[in-house]
Amino acid sequence: MIPVSEPNLRGNELKYVTDAVESTWISSNGKYIDRFEQLFSEYNGVTHAIAVSNGTVALHLALMALDIGAGDEVIVPNLTYIATANAVKYVGATPVFAESEISTWNISPESIARLITPKTKAIVPVHLYGNPCDMEQIMKIASGHRLHVVEDTAEALGSTFHGKKAGSIGVINTFSFYGNKTLTTGEGGMVVTDNDELAARIRLLKGQGMSTTKRYWFEETGFNYRMTNLQAAIGCAQMERIEELVGIKVKNAERYNSLLKDVSGISTQKTLSDCLNTYWMYSILLDGFSSAQRDEFAEKLRGDGIDTRPLFYLMTDMPPFEGGRKDQCVDAEKMANSGLNLPSSTLLTEENITYIAERIRFHKTNI
Repeated sequence: MIPVSEPNLRGNELKYVTDAVESTWISSNGKYIDRFEQLFSEYNGVTHAIAVSNGTVALHLALMALDIGAGDEVIVPNLTYIATANAVKYVGATPVFAESEISTWNISPESIARLITPKTKAIVPVHLYGNPCDMEQIMKIASGHRLHVVEDTAEALGSTFHGKKAGSIGVINTFSFYGNKTLTTGEGGMVVTDNDELAARIRLLKGQGMSTTKRYWFEETGFNYRMTNLQAAIGCAQMERIEELVGIKVKNAERYNSLLKDVSGISTQKTLSDCLNTYWMYSILLDGFSSAQRDEFAEKLRGDGIDTRPLFYLMTDMPPFEGGRKDQCVDAEKMANSGLNLPSSTLLTEENITYIAERIRFHKTNI
């Protein structure tokens, strides 16, 4: 079975983890944590990078640091992973669900504008599957209404918008290092910002609220959201190869694009001009398919030894958010019903991609 994703651990990961184990610094202190944060901030062009235990808590901390809470509304895409909306609920605010663009699959700026009310405090755009959102339009809308922008960059490490790294444009931005991400620490995440005060608050909150100057003195209720030195050791090894890993993702996507471009009834994400999509997941839409037809197509590929997974379900179709306030999400629904993530690992071979494309072509032709 060709998996949808698998971690690429062919660098110094084992060497650095072994070093951390032998040092006995295996919890949330140790040299690899500081090193990982420094490497990450330099790569993304931000002042502060704060390592945390996963991407979901990174979002939670970002919203907490901005004092978003009960009575506030936060606009998020309806088509995304549930962590984005969950984090809004964690702080007691209300997620409001926006439509996606049928071309880029990302949150629609026009939809954002329609959803703004006096209760709106923030926008959380998600760079879906590695494709940068239209940050120019989103930042313009946010500025006009004095809203915070928190980029959910869980899927887009290395992507760029007009020369800027995705995750360096909003006031606070977040990343995930889950095992299937372009860069992984097994579990793990990062909060980044150029704002000194926000960075200090995030560091306070992630460590149980303990004062940075008075040990075991807790200034407020915080959380245990710290990354371990073992995870950071893996992260340091991954950062040494980040350009290589991102380059493989882009090259694999180019090969997929070339092999699938003339297959009738299949469409893919379009990337805005002067932007780089790093294709965390290479995905297709089976135009006009229902979710049942999409699932049947996926089963045919599984019979060929090719693993796939559906695009994310709409947030408002699931029990925690069913009935939530939303824009008309016709395009997001089409994509959720007809989309498939294809194998996207950096360990794929050219032969793998050629075979996958051939089987897609065969099944699409013989429907």
